[in-house]
Amino acid sequence: MGVVSEDALNQLQALMDQVEEPLKKTFQNVHQGLVTENLVRFLKAREWNASKAHKMLVDCLIWRVQNEIDNILSKPIVPPDLYRAVRDSQLIGVSGYSREGLPVFAIGVGLSTFDKASVHYYVQSHIQINEYRDCVILPSASRKHGRPITTCIKVLDMTGLKLSALNQIKLLTIISSIDDLNYPEKTNTYYIVNAPYIFSACWKVVKPLLQERTRRKVQVLPGSGRDELLKVMDYESLPHFCKKEGSGSSKHSASGSQNCYSLDHPFHQELYNYMKQQSRIHEAVVPIKQGSFHVDFPEPPAEEEEIAKTIESEIHKFKGTNGDSDYNMAFKSMVIED
Repeated sequence: MGVVSEDALNQLQALMDQVEEPLKKTFQNVHQGLVTENLVRFLKAREWNASKAHKMLVDCLIWRVQNEIDNILSKPIVPPDLYRAVRDSQLIGVSGYSREGLPVFAIGVGLSTFDKASVHYYVQSHIQINEYRDCVILPSASRKHGRPITTCIKVLDMTGLKLSALNQIKLLTIISSIDDLNYPEKTNTYYIVNAPYIFSACWKVVKPLLQERTRRKVQVLPGSGRDELLKVMDYESLPHFCKKEGSGSSKHSASGSQNCYSLDHPFHQELYNYMKQQSRIHEAVVPIKQGSFHVDFPEPPAEEEEIAKTIESEIHKFKGTNGDSDYNMAFKSMVIED
């Protein structure tokens, strides 16, 4: 867990001991038996200020209760054709695990279109993947390796960024705010691959706006990043877009069983089957209704708004000379949390 302030940890633990139901129950679902590790997450997010971390954690628990987040994995997106459409336009998946046992999440930043369903379906899907990660994937990895594994690795593919990405700013801000406020410190490292040439120019203006703990997590790799990623994971765990030399990828560049974005990939099959199983259990008590799972959207933190405005300003400088080149989506996805 790195350096831990015992005083701050003890203070936060004492404050959380006073939490009552229903917040107490949802906190159990958050920590999954790893109380200390999860208290540390919120302390890190608030620079080890126990009072601020307590407020952040309690606000998170209230959000979970008010939006029934504990039940979201029992509410699959139906019918299946709609879920497939969401998967085809919100590109994310798990390609494998690092040698240290951390799950590797692949995110198709540039090729995600978010145009096949309403905002609520994409937010629902994003939270479901977060919850499946925290309730199923990470506990399973912890049991396998005999130690707590509470974070993941994210590989962000920047291939295909276009001017139309500006249309997704609102949605991406909603998603990043949800992560920042309710799922802090869940990413160990962000690897940026297939980055266009203009990325470095934008990165120079965004980097100073990020907190130091976030900057340390970001690594921009040359080309597809294959050689560098092979230092932390086996070839089998590489995202499909990193398995070739050079740069460039396509959401259709691998078969369904190999393309971790695809609903046919084992990760998405296991996730969707898990949700269907949970829905059958839950439906015995409460009938499942079709339709999206509406979640209250939080106000974005001031830091995130400043970053978004800075990125937009920088992008417009290039807009006139680079046609449909746009890299806003890349940075919103990169600063999705922490």
